[in-house]
Amino acid sequence: MTNLIFTHDDCRYHGDKRPREAADDTPPPGGYTHPEQPPRLRAVLDGLSASPALAAIERKDAAEADPARLKTLHGSAYVDAMLRPVAEGEIDWFDVDTARTAGSPRAALLAAGGAIEAAERVMNGAANRVFVAARPPGHHAETNKAMGFCFFGNVALAAERALELGASKVAVLDFDVHHGNGTQALLWDNPDCLVVTSQQMPLWPGTGTVEERGAHDNVINIPIDPGTGSAAFIEAWQPALDRVDQLQPDLIVISAGFDAHVDDPLAQLMVDEEGFADLTARIVTLAQAHSSGRVVSVLEGGYDLPALSRSVTAHATALFEGV
Repeated sequence: MTNLIFTHDDCRYHGDKRPREAADDTPPPGGYTHPEQPPRLRAVLDGLSASPALAAIERKDAAEADPARLKTLHGSAYVDAMLRPVAEGEIDWFDVDTARTAGSPRAALLAAGGAIEAAERVMNGAANRVFVAARPPGHHAETNKAMGFCFFGNVALAAERALELGASKVAVLDFDVHHGNGTQALLWDNPDCLVVTSQQMPLWPGTGTVEERGAHDNVINIPIDPGTGSAAFIEAWQPALDRVDQLQPDLIVISAGFDAHVDDPLAQLMVDEEGFADLTARIVTLAQAHSSGRVVSVLEGGYDLPALSRSVTAHATALFEGV
């Protein structure tokens, strides 16, 4: 079976106010002030080329999502608003964290489209494991609300598409340091999706208590104390992995955020690259047992660039092993 990486160079133009022809991987004068910055994509791609085995994996350009498909989970007026053009040099703020620049509408369509096509590829047998290296992230986007650097629910859209293509059960596993409130909200009422999300607590956005369980007992939240290291992080995940084992999903979708890393500036967990690799390997083992090895992994957070690159290397190596 084939491993694939979906990405697109145009994802780097989101968040850069410079004209497209002037934007590159060199920071503008004064540098970037936003943590979800364009050089994140280069750091991720460097991680995906860090070994001969990873460098050999086929890369494909993500295609833009059909806006009509986005409207199956998001409000129609909301999607239209997110896709309205932004003039070059302008910035359109939704809150203190989340803004659009001229390159944002296309980048958001590419990030969602890559996740959706990844689900299509694994469900039709054209691929077995896919990593979607795109930005902006998506797991905070709610039905009608952009927040937390996110515009569209990329992993939720991928899970929904997999169910349309014949999956009976999908497990969505989110190990980003921040609660996947958007994914939880978008799939809250879906009895065929199990959503598992771990998050440092207390931490923004302040949701993700164990009492939040979904309309069909289909949500598992894993609050984690600041200062938690890799071993305790994995231990906290194990009961949820046991639940995935019982579910026997036809597909596992990962929200792969790496801001639980000890070097990340936005939180206080102490997970290292080996911790991400360990958790990924356990997820892959479940996929091999129940879903013919099918896994789609979609990039979320991670804001220390060297740590992000190393963590992606560790995650992708574990993700693509054994295919």
